[in-house]
Amino acid sequence: MKTAGLYPMESVAAGARMSERTHARGRGAWFPLGTPWFSAALIGLALLTGCTSGSNKAGETQPAPKPADLITARSAFQKVYTTARGWNADAKPYRLESLITTDGNGHDGKWAVWRGSFASANMRSEKSFTWSGSAAEGAPERGVNPGIEDSYSASNSSTQVFDLAFLKIDSDQALATAQKHGGEEILQKEPDTPVFYVCDWSRSTNILVWHVIYGASRDAAKLTVAVDASTGDFLRVEK
Repeated sequence: MKTAGLYPMESVAAGARMSERTHARGRGAWFPLGTPWFSAALIGLALLTGCTSGSNKAGETQPAPKPADLITARSAFQKVYTTARGWNADAKPYRLESLITTDGNGHDGKWAVWRGSFASANMRSEKSFTWSGSAAEGAPERGVNPGIEDSYSASNSSTQVFDLAFLKIDSDQALATAQKHGGEEILQKEPDTPVFYVCDWSRSTNILVWHVIYGASRDAAKLTVAVDASTGDFLRVEK
């Protein structure tokens, strides 16, 4: 005898199977647990997630490298002088020079690397300090980098210390003078020529001198102009 309102077990099972097929065909993303279709769906979802994650990482914007800090000689000198006085309180400069790097050419009196050399009479020692704002490969680390301490002799003519009061002319001002005495012609003919700077004391004339050098080195210079570092006056063509 059948009871009203109840379905035979066969009808319930058949209805469940029909519902599973309907979901599978209609939605395309619903599969009964344990079926091959369900496992395939999981694998596909994992592959899609992995590809999306990898794409996002590849598309991430990398921060741009910090550009070089190009400064004139007197700005660089203040940075190394402070450190040198920390090394020895009586430290005095005997040379200030720019170093050639690929992120500059010196045509504006500026470089990204400058080196100041100092001597301590009390300690009879000397030491160089290099300031770097360079982004070039192989350049010194940014900031002030101390060199190796060495012995110092006051009788050495190439390491004559000078008083800060004599350094009144900056490297860009020295360049302006040198340009009027052959430098302009050099850069017009060969605009790729670097210009670097060396400042030291002339023992023979008792003058602090800027040597404005057109070329990759002093030995291979196309032109070297001497400029008074206190007045900015032209002194001579050295080469």
